Amino acid sequence: MPMVSAADKIHNVVILGSGPAGLTAAIYTARATLEPLMIEGEADPTGDQPGGQLMLTTDIENFPGFPDGIEGPELMQRFRQQAECFGTTIVSGAAIKVDLSERPFSVWTAGLADSDMPIKSHSLIIATGAHALHLNVPGEERLIGHGVSTCATCDGFFFRDQNIAVVGGGDSALEEAIFLTHFARRVTVIHRRDEFRASRIMVERAAANEKISFLLRSRVLEVVGSTRVEGLKVENVRTGSESMLGVTGLFIAIGHEPNSGIFKGQLELDSNGYIITQPNSSRTNVHGVFACGDVQDRVYRQAVTAAGTGCMAALDAEHWIRENVE
Repeated sequence: MPMVSAADKIHNVVILGSGPAGLTAAIYTARATLEPLMIEGEADPTGDQPGGQLMLTTDIENFPGFPDGIEGPELMQRFRQQAECFGTTIVSGAAIKVDLSERPFSVWTAGLADSDMPIKSHSLIIATGAHALHLNVPGEERLIGHGVSTCATCDGFFFRDQNIAVVGGGDSALEEAIFLTHFARRVTVIHRRDEFRASRIMVERAAANEKISFLLRSRVLEVVGSTRVEGLKVENVRTGSESMLGVTGLFIAIGHEPNSGIFKGQLELDSNGYIITQPNSSRTNVHGVFACGDVQDRVYRQAVTAAGTGCMAALDAEHWIRENVE
């Protein structure tokens, strides 16, 4: 993989992040002869690995163009090959600091040659994504993609007629539980408190669903299974008693956190840290800086929508460069 000296040139566009949004932006800007440079690491230490969250996904059946499905890592490899085919330079490293106060913008990285010197760019496309919050219990990380999931829309289909669990107490958790009843035999919602944070209407809808049961005042201690989820070790937080819950799937719905830490104080963020973009646009509050994918999408968080906003960011960046740089 080529090593890029920070001082060798001022790039037309630098793309941060290499998930569906970033790689789609790379394909479009490369085809526009803008010679994009992609830094494939994430902006935060807690961010996902290069390739985004799909690198942790096994079978994908809802990405258009693959009627027989495709595995996440293979799909991202195809994205990557297409971006490189058109002339994208991809380097391994992590953006650890940016200066958006003047142009060209400066990006400091870790893991690259001359990493003490900033990479300079006329424009910046931020596609650093978001990471799902995890329980951090034994077995969880090992079984991600093998029964443990953070996306009911992505993976619910694979749990037809099975007993599964959802952990969480907000609207998202109950929405996922209700959605999963279209596939599962039984859905158990695990929540460590007596009451849900979710809206009253969502609680009522879940309670009225005969396929949903609730395990309150409880937390997951361990995800049990060798190669697939076979059950959960659960503790009652009041009594300390432990029990086994027989499920073959675990959906974690305790929230997401955007990988936007290095942009605080420079870009406009919402109360949860998502980058705010202008309506029907990828433009941020800083001219020449564009955001796409899960770092600015708190609603859909799908690979196909991330790719769509990556296209938007590339077209917006191309238009901006033609007007302000060339």
